[in-house]
Amino acid sequence: MPLRNTATLAWRTLVQIKHNPFELIDFSVQPIMFLLLFTYVFGGAMAGSPAEYLTFALPGIIVQNLIFATMNTGIGLNTDISKGVFDRLRSLPISRFAPLAGRISADVIKQAWAIALLLGLGMVLGFRIETGPVAVLAAFGLLLVFAMSLSWLSVLVAMLASAPEKVQIFGFVVFFPITMASGAFVDPSTMPGWLEAFAEINPTTVLTDAVRGLLSGGPVAGPAIWSLVWAAGFLVVFAPLSVRAFRRRV
Repeated sequence: MPLRNTATLAWRTLVQIKHNPFELIDFSVQPIMFLLLFTYVFGGAMAGSPAEYLTFALPGIIVQNLIFATMNTGIGLNTDISKGVFDRLRSLPISRFAPLAGRISADVIKQAWAIALLLGLGMVLGFRIETGPVAVLAAFGLLLVFAMSLSWLSVLVAMLASAPEKVQIFGFVVFFPITMASGAFVDPSTMPGWLEAFAEINPTTVLTDAVRGLLSGGPVAGPAIWSLVWAAGFLVVFAPLSVRAFRRRV
């Protein structure tokens, strides 16, 4: 029953896109905009040509978009709570946590769409996968596991914030410096020593390095393991706190 309830509510979230296509902006238009801007604005200065920079930066753009998109989970949950959707669902004979799990599941599916979109457009622009289908699937799996784990931070913020706008502000203030001060778009060795040390352990960097290795070749085991360690840490810390805050809120 709980799994069926979760699947039903996840489907409800996905079906809403048909009636409100703007929900896909953060998973479609924004990723395309970032990809084009980073490739053609910074490509020549960073790597000598947009094509060369695209090969380096596409994994970082995918990771950056994934991290920012996790806040949509919190924004959606906070909106549902503010509009009384959770009050109506609570009166139904369904699992109490199905609305929470359903939203996370639906947003993970949206994340898969955004990753495929960026990778497909990147290939149109000149990016080439140097590995194979298994490595590409592993990259997708790693990215989605990381997204699901990080989504619990978004859920916690949603339970504590009084309005969806505050969830969005939190995401920008926290995630923007974390994604920029990383190895997603530049080599950390070009940074000042103190910032390089931070960038090397930054979860954005290790996840980007893992995806870069899985798509273009290079070291994979170390970055992938550290990415999973970060994902496990987010899950262990923020999932219990989110569930506790959810119980108090609804």
